[in-house]
Amino acid sequence: MENENRSRGWYWRNYFPHYDGVEVTQMVTFHQADSLPIKLVERLESELELLEKDMRESERRKRLEDFLDIGFGTPLFKNPLIAKVIQGALLHFNEKRYRLHAWVVMPNHVHTLFTPMNSYTIDKILHSWKSYTSHETNKILQRNGKIWFPESFDRFIRNEEHFERVRSYIEYNPVKAKLCANPADWPWSSASYLMK
Repeated sequence: MENENRSRGWYWRNYFPHYDGVEVTQMVTFHQADSLPIKLVERLESELELLEKDMRESERRKRLEDFLDIGFGTPLFKNPLIAKVIQGALLHFNEKRYRLHAWVVMPNHVHTLFTPMNSYTIDKILHSWKSYTSHETNKILQRNGKIWFPESFDRFIRNEEHFERVRSYIEYNPVKAKLCANPADWPWSSASYLMK
């Protein structure tokens, strides 16, 4: 069991670098299987090759987040029943496996800001969220199908100022995507949940 939950530190999977560490606060974005077309990601990667190496990662994150906000794919999470399931899954093990600081369930992706606890790794936490929500989403839609893209993107939080910037970005994401006027108006986010 101990080896199962050991953090890996820095590692690469497919296109994205990841950092997996217990008690390291992270912003993690995961999205629907059809929300980032592979050809789009491949084109982005070839364009990034033209940039200086130290600029690539921040530009990759920015462009991918912009692509997600455009709303490619089927916006399954606009369905309030599905959004409620996802938000419930995020909150379920809060303060047991992780400390959840901020989140938003967007129409085709989810942003989270959390700190893993008790030897739980990001991979294990994400697997738990994705597995449960896939099952429940397919039940609601009365179908079988792939819900989540296997890859997520994450970044570890460097300091308090970075933490606040990321928390604000997450909670303002529905406003930026023109889904509501104020963060607290979007019902599937920490901005709204914490106001109740």
